[in-house]
Amino acid sequence: MNLVNLESVSHAYGPKPLLSDVSLGVEAGERIGVVGRNGGGKTTLLSVLAGTVRPDSGRVTHNRGLRVGFLSQQDTLDPGATVGEIVLGGLAEHEWAGDQRVREILANLIGDLDLGSRAGDLSGGERRRTALAKLLIDDHDLIMLDEPTNHLDIEAIAWLAGHLAGSKSALVVVTHDRWFLDAVSTRTWEVVDGRVERYEGGYAAYVLAKAERARIAQAAEERRQNLMRKEIAWLRRGPPARTSKPKFRIEAAQALIANEPPARETVELMRFAAARLGKTVYDLENVTLHAGGPGAGPLVLDHLTWQFGPGDRIGLIGVNGSGKSSVLRLLADTIKPDSGRVVRGKTVRLAHLSQELGEVDPSRRVLESVEEVRKYLQLGKREWTASQLLERLGFRGDAQWKVIGDLSGGERRRLQLLRLLMDDPNVLLLDEPTNDLDIETLNELEDLLDGWPGTLILVSHDRYFLERVTDRCVALLGDGKLSLLPGGVDEYLERRAAGTAVTARLGAGVPAPAAEAGVPAAPAGAAAEQGGLSAKEERELRKELNRLERQLDKLSDQESRLHAAMADAASDYAKLGSLDAQLREITAQKDTVEAEWLEVADRLGD
Repeated sequence: MNLVNLESVSHAYGPKPLLSDVSLGVEAGERIGVVGRNGGGKTTLLSVLAGTVRPDSGRVTHNRGLRVGFLSQQDTLDPGATVGEIVLGGLAEHEWAGDQRVREILANLIGDLDLGSRAGDLSGGERRRTALAKLLIDDHDLIMLDEPTNHLDIEAIAWLAGHLAGSKSALVVVTHDRWFLDAVSTRTWEVVDGRVERYEGGYAAYVLAKAERARIAQAAEERRQNLMRKEIAWLRRGPPARTSKPKFRIEAAQALIANEPPARETVELMRFAAARLGKTVYDLENVTLHAGGPGAGPLVLDHLTWQFGPGDRIGLIGVNGSGKSSVLRLLADTIKPDSGRVVRGKTVRLAHLSQELGEVDPSRRVLESVEEVRKYLQLGKREWTASQLLERLGFRGDAQWKVIGDLSGGERRRLQLLRLLMDDPNVLLLDEPTNDLDIETLNELEDLLDGWPGTLILVSHDRYFLERVTDRCVALLGDGKLSLLPGGVDEYLERRAAGTAVTARLGAGVPAPAAEAGVPAAPAGAAAEQGGLSAKEERELRKELNRLERQLDKLSDQESRLHAAMADAASDYAKLGSLDAQLREITAQKDTVEAEWLEVADRLGD
């Protein structure tokens, strides 16, 4: 049974049609993820379904008595109301406190807020989490969410996905978070060129199905081109009287075939001509750091010794407020440690993308602002212009001539990122680079970073992006250390759920998150005390761990080269036997080094 039906719906803003003759419905219990380019009509589709926007033509039908909960991107909270009044309405404390579902929602979304705080005193992210908590507590037949993961950390996103997947309400969600889409969606809608293309399954199934559609379309196009080539060949062989008149058409057809791109082309990996980094990138020696300056705010690092080496690709994870951005600012030398020192390599050429948008002359044009950094960039065997790179990051056609002052927040962020990359850095510090980027642009950015030969340290709540572009993850767990996570984000969530970390949520008036309730917090520095390591011993073990990791990287490279050589020598049995012996030796060395790494990591408590 459909809860909502759209029949031949069309809607436009100005001359741009966002929905063109769209007919579809949402069934009871269905969970739909909506994807598409920014500005392509996703939010418009959601608003039309919710009934908050009336389409230019067509009909929208809701079931009688349908209860719709809609989280839009607009803030509608009463600034004079308290968090408790907004979220809990007229419920008495004994009513909501005795409801486990309500307690869980409060704990996981607004556990750091005082229920007596006025909405007008909250930050934008706090207001949005408050609105989301209110929506989830109320009863709805259909929940519609526009970018619900904005302002949530990885832990809260994982909780929200589990909560929605277990809900009986139908769901339509617009999000660029691909992990979240896979976790909650049973169907995917892609809004493109005014149409809504429908796919079964979440994001992974959507990508596979779309690739298959593209393959079929490419095969059909190849057949069409073959027929065209045969037709051209026949025309050429014909009498002069037949070929002379349509000559211009034949030449146009040949040009069309020659310039026709494949239906789906793999984007060439972007490789910046980075300066050599040498052996030292960043060495942190006995560093102590508080988020608010010396001795002020939460403790982020406590007498930490750590190395970031050349080619490291590291994801930095932690709850909101744990100090991730502070660590990046420390490495960028915009803040100083309370004590200890940060040794920076002499050849480091740094680019730091912070959450604050850098100042760019608002009167300049987009293309001009990039070209003033660099007009051309050599990427492998091909030279790219600033205009071509802008197009890859979503600035197509006339958008390159927009005045910067007229750009949206997401457009300004993309521009800032490209300006940084064009400056040819060899160390990238990226703080939430995926904010306001659509999936297509995220795919392009991932391709740009894939083959980039420098050191990358990334902070992101986008789990898919984090796991896609980094090789390993480290976490700030509230104990003043950086904890290596061999199991990645899954291990981080398990450790948080098990209560092995000190929470960075400093709330009042709301119970602690369900994952942490009843679990005593470990005191800062407890891991070091249990291990009985002195600062010098820990420093030496850290160096040994980094040495072993570099050795593993080298052995993995040798292993890959041997596999490639064996593939090339498939018919040369003598050479194949020699290569196989070398491979077995490398594999044995790798097993030994991995065992040593595990032993050192265990001694460090990582």
